[in-house]
Amino acid sequence: MSTPEGEYYTDERWQNWLDRLDEEGVDLEDENSARLRMNLQDDAVIAVAKVVSAYDEGDLDEEAAMEEIEGISDIVLTEVDIDDEETLMLIDAVQTALVCVFHAAQEYVVAGVAGDGTPEDHIEAARNAEAEEDVDAAHVHCVTAGTLIIDGADLDVSAVEDIEYGLVAEWVDGLNSLHEALRDPEVIEDDEE
Repeated sequence: MSTPEGEYYTDERWQNWLDRLDEEGVDLEDENSARLRMNLQDDAVIAVAKVVSAYDEGDLDEEAAMEEIEGISDIVLTEVDIDDEETLMLIDAVQTALVCVFHAAQEYVVAGVAGDGTPEDHIEAARNAEAEEDVDAAHVHCVTAGTLIIDGADLDVSAVEDIEYGLVAEWVDGLNSLHEALRDPEVIEDDEE
């Protein structure tokens, strides 16, 4: 059953996660907070994966797919009004990770796969670019890796585990969530009614 337009992700869904974070409190060293962060991130990524899958299957045209991705992006990347600093840091990490997912999905819908090689090749190039403080090039490589993942390429998690903390590490975290969402159709379809 196809998802009605505008219902891949909602403000209410995002707000429910924010309320839960606010209520439970965040401790960046705590395992429960880490799990909550991944669930928050994966929930949005699954919505993006659904849109891209619907586009691939012909259920959405390019314009509709782009509108859906932009709609999810607008909801998730809005500045949040929470006082707790650790909660804000956690949400900021999720938003940073998702920026690359959104851009990869948009690039894939508009232009298809953005380059040759493997996701790992582009992640390595992104790491090198970040080390040289070329953030734009690093981002382009991560987006390209994302389009390859959407197109069906596997992501070898062991190749990305030792990335030094920084923007590329956050973006790759988002790409890893995207890989998982696309590879497990049960996850993508489990909440359709």
